[in-house]
Amino acid sequence: MQLMGLGGWEWILIVFVVLLLFGSRKIPDLARSLGRAMGEFQKGRQEIEREIKKGMEGPPPDSTVVKAARELGIPTEGKTEEQLKEEIARRMKPTS
Repeated sequence: MQLMGLGGWEWILIVFVVLLLFGSRKIPDLARSLGRAMGEFQKGRQEIEREIKKGMEGPPPDSTVVKAARELGIPTEGKTEEQLKEEIARRMKPTS
């Protein structure tokens, strides 16, 4: 079994060194701490992914830019706030 490029005897050596350094009583505490840390990392990663996904969906429906665009009759679906600002600016330009 190859895990992270390490063979069986290498894992045995790692386990032996960990036992020597920390003792058999500390290993469950270390494993618990590692598990908690991994769980917190996963939660943080998922939260960041949600924020990125939310940001890619476009502006929030109640933003000032969206309200202004709707009042001017500009469709807002699937457009970023920047795109809406540009369309609002075009509509607001005085015609000569």
